[in-house]
Amino acid sequence: MGEMTTGPVDLDGMLARVSALRDEVERSDLPLDLASTREARRERAALLDQLDDYVIPRLSSIDAPLLAVVGGSTGAGKSTLINSILRREVSRSGVLRPTTTSPVLIHHPDDEPWFRDGRVLPSLARVTGGDAEPQPGTVRLEPSEDLPSGMAILDAPDIDSVVSANREMAAQLLAAADLWLFVTTAARYADAIPWRLLRQACDRGTAVAIVLDRVDRPGMDEVRSHLIEMLREQGMGTSPVFTVPEAELDAWGFIPEADIARVHGWLTALAGDQKARSIIVRQTLEGALRSLDGRLDALVGATRAQREEVGGLAKVAYDAYDRAEEGVTEGMADGQLLRGEVLARWQEFVGTGEFFRKVEKGVARIRDRVTASVRGPEPTAELDEALQTGVSALLLAEADTAAATVARTWRGTEAGPIVLDEHPGLARSSRGIEEDVERLVRDWQGDVLDIVRSEGANRRTNARVAAYGVNGIGLFLMLVSFAHTGGVLVAPEVAIAGGTTALAQKVLEAIFGDQAVREMAVKARTLLLERVDDLFTGERGRYTEVTGDLTVSEAQIRRLQKAVTAVEEGLR
Repeated sequence: MGEMTTGPVDLDGMLARVSALRDEVERSDLPLDLASTREARRERAALLDQLDDYVIPRLSSIDAPLLAVVGGSTGAGKSTLINSILRREVSRSGVLRPTTTSPVLIHHPDDEPWFRDGRVLPSLARVTGGDAEPQPGTVRLEPSEDLPSGMAILDAPDIDSVVSANREMAAQLLAAADLWLFVTTAARYADAIPWRLLRQACDRGTAVAIVLDRVDRPGMDEVRSHLIEMLREQGMGTSPVFTVPEAELDAWGFIPEADIARVHGWLTALAGDQKARSIIVRQTLEGALRSLDGRLDALVGATRAQREEVGGLAKVAYDAYDRAEEGVTEGMADGQLLRGEVLARWQEFVGTGEFFRKVEKGVARIRDRVTASVRGPEPTAELDEALQTGVSALLLAEADTAAATVARTWRGTEAGPIVLDEHPGLARSSRGIEEDVERLVRDWQGDVLDIVRSEGANRRTNARVAAYGVNGIGLFLMLVSFAHTGGVLVAPEVAIAGGTTALAQKVLEAIFGDQAVREMAVKARTLLLERVDDLFTGERGRYTEVTGDLTVSEAQIRRLQKAVTAVEEGLR
């Protein structure tokens, strides 16, 4: 995304652009909680909060009262400072603060309409009345005549609270501020957490003022000078710094007026100076707008990274089941289905004597007379069962290998373990796959018998088929189909099978002819592979369905980039 200029911004028309951008940010889902994109997910949530809580409301009401959010570390004295400035208790102070999850917004009574309607911080319900029991997710409105009209003060939870909800609330409120009044102490002004938030405020152009509280008087100048130097190093040298010395609180628990005179006077003057308030508001608003491109760069990058990550998972599943189909094809052609149990049952079926002699004698005669001289036994259920078991075992082995490959490969990725943990069934083949495979093989055997019936439809061929029976010829065709590549019988496979398929092929050729047998074998193989493709498509679909639900569309990325560009153009 391009560099933004730093000249004055014409805010006319920005509301529509920013509102459109906000909608695209909300639509830009990052469905996977990956370590590499976790920060982008947090930034997305923070960005939505700031757009909803500050940027859009401020663009809608540029003349609304300035909102100063008082933030700081635990024990910095934020509530005591606010109460002392107003000389009345509007925010409860103490170690155990019941207001930590229910911030207090102090405003002049005339300004109440600006804050009651949810223009600012729309996600927080409004509560009124000082005695109201604070509740999480609410903001208590506290009118005060002691605060001039035109400015409101919001007491935020501790930025380093032990309660994560408080820390999140504090960050959200700080992002909704026109002015961040950061309260720290001489003992804690160099802590890491405050400076992280201060740098963030600087990066986003938020106006910041510092209150250095509870400083020993003898060392006040030295501490203040060191803090100012640190601010300069972070590009915040123009931020005003106020010091409040360590002092005994009066009977009402307030800091002596003389000790807070400077910060009180500055806030009062700011509240009464519309031009000064306007400068701060525009500074913070324009800073927030200018910071959008960098923040959204990270979101776009994370969105694209998740798209690529999920796409990689889907590719693994496609590759694994493509390889499984190749494995079935190879297993059908390399003769492995004709070994072991199938070969033993075949040899029992044909025997080693009379059947072979009759077939050899028949093949030597004229083809039309072969069937008349060859009579074989009916095929046995054992051979048919062995063949079915062999094919089923091949399909199951390839399916299980594919599932194991997907799971193993996914475990080696960032996103894969998360998906597998949420869908443990994906670590193996689907339940019931054994029954699906058995049904597939039975259906394919029915396909083969249909081929035999179709080819044996004429009277002469039908008579020859009748000599062995449709089931017997179908069995021969299944055997032959497992030893063909491109329709040609491959000698090594025949040798492995002990001549099994050669004998079956001779019988088929005697009945149907050479060309017809080749075509029948190819068709039988094709029908089986089509059914296998359907089976593996279903198995693979378990993975692609899950990854499809997690896929981030390219259109989503383009829409987000287009919305960002529109805001950039409005800032030039």
